[in-house]
Amino acid sequence: MRILAIDVGTGTQDIMIYDTEKELENSIKLVLPSPHLYISQQIREIENDIYFTGEIMGGGKIKKSILEHMDKGYEVVMNSTCAKTIRDNLDQVKSIGIKIDDNMEKYADYSKIIMGDINITKLSEFLLGYDLEFDFDGIAIAVQDHGYNENMGDRDFRFEKIRQKISQPISPLEFGFKEDLPEYYTRMQAVRRILENEGIEETPLVMDTKFASIAGMCFDEIAEKLNSFIVIDIGNGHTTAASIEDGKIQGVFEHHTSSLTGESLERYMKRLAEGVITNEEVYNDHGHGAHVLNPISKIEKVIVSGPKRELIEKTNLDWHHAAPGGDVMMTGTVGLIKTIQGR
Repeated sequence: MRILAIDVGTGTQDIMIYDTEKELENSIKLVLPSPHLYISQQIREIENDIYFTGEIMGGGKIKKSILEHMDKGYEVVMNSTCAKTIRDNLDQVKSIGIKIDDNMEKYADYSKIIMGDINITKLSEFLLGYDLEFDFDGIAIAVQDHGYNENMGDRDFRFEKIRQKISQPISPLEFGFKEDLPEYYTRMQAVRRILENEGIEETPLVMDTKFASIAGMCFDEIAEKLNSFIVIDIGNGHTTAASIEDGKIQGVFEHHTSSLTGESLERYMKRLAEGVITNEEVYNDHGHGAHVLNPISKIEKVIVSGPKRELIEKTNLDWHHAAPGGDVMMTGTVGLIKTIQGR
């Protein structure tokens, strides 16, 4: 069985091609810039009006680059789908000076940029250049998706759906979606449409990046020997942690990395393990929230991943850098692969 796993983060997109006939450590791996970074670079290099087409994607630096482009006197037009990359509310997109129009033919003289979290054509051309087959039994892709509800803010809605998912202790692998993908996960739905438009018949498994990482950390060599532990993904934007016992999530915590110190992170992790952390204390500290079902018996170890994971070194916690498959950059992709195999 050959599996293609793509984990789209803020800084990088991490790609692994896994063949079950080989050891995980011998998988083909790529670490490339995140799509929003090279699209932002495209914008900076263009000296012309721009028409954006394509799909909803992770915005990152795109909004800033667009504003700088308009400051130069150029017009920016987006179709109504990819414009939701800037804001789900299109009136808010228009309010910053971006024009919304789905008729691309009217803008023949404009430079064109196609938006999307993945580019299967570009990836397949790269692999074929190395005589590698672009033929997979399973495809799994992770993006961070807050979900969208017009009556609720992104931060509230994201954690509300996490709470609903963890109504009882569950395996991290259960955060993967296939045919059961809810409509409100607009970024994951966009990824699925991209694959359909590229002629990929296989329905991909899609997953939030944070829970792909949580799943991957549980398959770290050290973590697999533990029963009661905490996993933390300390990302550029968000820090997400889960308390694990008997292979299942007992509680979850999510905050903005920039708001955390070593001291506050340690305090939160101990309260998560003890089962006494509250959603209110995290939310009022400008985090997303916390949800706990049960305390865990003890913190045997804290397994940590993510680009800002050096924050753990400012705590007194007993920590270990996750490296499932022998690679600290592949935590999310390993989580995706294990989730496909688990289904």
